[in-house]
Amino acid sequence: MLKRLFLTILVLAGLLIFTPLLLVQFGPAGWGTTSKLLVNMVFGYGDTLNASAVKQQLKVADGFQVSLYAKDLGKIRFLKVTDAGDLLVSRPNTGDVLLLEQDRNSDGVPDGQRILLGGLTRPHGLDIADGWLYVAESDGLGKIHFNSATGTVTGEYQRIVSGLGDKGNHWTKTVRASVDGWLYLSSGSTCNVCEEDDPQRASIMRLRSDGSELSVYASGLRNSVGFDWAPWDNSLYATDNGRDLLGDDIPPCELNKIDAGGFYGWPYVNASAADPDFGELNPAVAAKNIAPSYEFRAHNAPLGIRFLRHSGVAGFERTALVALHGSWNRSVPDGYKVVSLHWLADGRIVERDFLSGFLQGENLLGRPVDVAETRDGSIYISDDYSGSIYRVSAGDEKGIGLSATVLTASEAPEKESGLAVYSKEQRGSLFARGEIVFRGNACVACHSESPDDKSMAAPLVGLERRYSVKELSDFFTAPTPPMPVFPLSAEDREALAVYLLVRP
Repeated sequence: MLKRLFLTILVLAGLLIFTPLLLVQFGPAGWGTTSKLLVNMVFGYGDTLNASAVKQQLKVADGFQVSLYAKDLGKIRFLKVTDAGDLLVSRPNTGDVLLLEQDRNSDGVPDGQRILLGGLTRPHGLDIADGWLYVAESDGLGKIHFNSATGTVTGEYQRIVSGLGDKGNHWTKTVRASVDGWLYLSSGSTCNVCEEDDPQRASIMRLRSDGSELSVYASGLRNSVGFDWAPWDNSLYATDNGRDLLGDDIPPCELNKIDAGGFYGWPYVNASAADPDFGELNPAVAAKNIAPSYEFRAHNAPLGIRFLRHSGVAGFERTALVALHGSWNRSVPDGYKVVSLHWLADGRIVERDFLSGFLQGENLLGRPVDVAETRDGSIYISDDYSGSIYRVSAGDEKGIGLSATVLTASEAPEKESGLAVYSKEQRGSLFARGEIVFRGNACVACHSESPDDKSMAAPLVGLERRYSVKELSDFFTAPTPPMPVFPLSAEDREALAVYLLVRP
């Protein structure tokens, strides 16, 4: 209580002293948002969003719908979905990890919530591997036995790494378990720009599951809060926040492809440009800089990143979602949204808005932090400003299943279906087999075959404008709920796709 009172007095005094300076630096537009962020840092979180505001003010990418999944959760940060579909949420300020029970009754909100672990030191990153829940605290890393089926922990919480530096700026730690058997752990810098005394700061480290063999894996990463592996080649990518106080538009924030032993520039190089304050201090090290794979706009503050592995929406096959926390030091605020990064065949990465609308003029609604994906393709996004979690799923307000990703002819461009590769005989054979698969799995119980039949929510019309044979075949491996996953062979999935695309 005394600590909160002291911080309140300190911030109020600071506002009185620095308001004129902030107004000069940011202008009226920037100051409005900046002042809200300062108050948010002291008093907890901003205004709570309601379900209606989410529907009316947030905009999600075509083919998806968004809803408010949970609210009033406080200063939430990172997420982890369990094998049972429950959602774990870290809360550094209260030192605990929440468990939100899966929405099994389909009312759009968690079936319940409870504190899974408490008494932690600013917990942030979470991951589950081999029956263990790993928690990255600001000064160490711990683990405890976790039963995903029951959503419970057993035994004692074990600190496997202690003594990590957490003074100064960027104290959060993020942990992820990799398929290579190692744990990866990120740690931000102590400052805006400086030469660190502690080599573990401004780095991504690697260690064994028992805490042994801890070493710096990559360095020169000012604040890589989020990282994930691309599912097509297992390359490790990490977001990184660029330094402040160089103006509105420099330096860019970064997405880096992380290699063992790689150096990524900070504090000597920003992206590919020498830092104006530190660029000449260590030219030998600066020369080792690895340029980013992609540059975000300056001060957008990219945090959590998640490669989509279960999306049934066309165009999101080689895609990562990135939470942009938003700027605090631009004259015109920027960021405050979730973007999708698309890896194109020619190697380029293209950014598109995925979930936006959190900043509307001077009205700040939220600040996205992390992204998690479930096996059914649902996407959860945490917001530490309003204390909310949003659920994004494939479909529109009414559609379910296959119809959720179908656009009308006026909305969707014609696309190559892939049917041209089949001879007339092959197409006929696949059509016949596909019809057997369709009838044999009772698809008509949920899907109408007629566009005039309004009795069902998922008419199978217009698929040829949205899917190719391959895309529709892939969709059957992870369909949009409530459509179940049918145990179809690759041949049956191909035949069913052909049948649905060529039938009258």
